[in-house]
Amino acid sequence: MTLRFKRILLKLSGEAFAGQQGYGIDLLAVEVYARQIKEIQEMGVQIAVVVGGGNIWRGTDQAHRTMDRATADYMGMLATVMNAMALQDCLEHLGVVTRVLSAIEMRAISEPFIRRRAVRHLEKNRVVILAAGSGNPYFTTDTTAALRALEIGAEALLKATKVDGVYDMDPKQFPQAVKYNELTYMDVISKNLKIMDAAAISLCKDHGLPIMVFNMEQRDSIKNILNGKAVGTLVRQD
Repeated sequence: MTLRFKRILLKLSGEAFAGQQGYGIDLLAVEVYARQIKEIQEMGVQIAVVVGGGNIWRGTDQAHRTMDRATADYMGMLATVMNAMALQDCLEHLGVVTRVLSAIEMRAISEPFIRRRAVRHLEKNRVVILAAGSGNPYFTTDTTAALRALEIGAEALLKATKVDGVYDMDPKQFPQAVKYNELTYMDVISKNLKIMDAAAISLCKDHGLPIMVFNMEQRDSIKNILNGKAVGTLVRQD
């Protein structure tokens, strides 16, 4: 079967690393994600992963109190590096060759992010884990995911969430919520759906990068997306 995408960027939120405990790193939860990443890599897909850090530190929350926003955001970037290392460890225990590339230089534990180096790792069938956001405060990891996806030539941005797509309202609070199978970028902006921040949506819109929003906790969800099955919500051009 022909794969829908040959190179993808997967966005994992910090909350995904916390599992059921809600904070910190749950290695059992991380292993579940690692096994799915291994499966799709074995299908011949090149994978880069952008990780969040909200399970350890949310810079925006702290900045609303007394901390300087830039300082809080830099601390959040450091939290993403911890998640990246946890994911790397799980993947390598499964026999998957990985590289962690950080936007903040940390030579003892990661390589610096260099676009050509990241692409070369992908071409060698290594899973590339992108840490420390964009290296700049005031930018979310969603925006980083869009930016890095474009930089490495990914064919799609896959955003993993805890629901099976985009709804017109929170399905956990409102049972009557309606799921969208497809949306345009303008739909997302005009309906204020908040699946990603406005900067991330604008980047994807300007360059025609499709976004797949899906629930990675559902078995084989990424595999089904790659095989062309109707999974989650597709955000695309008009």
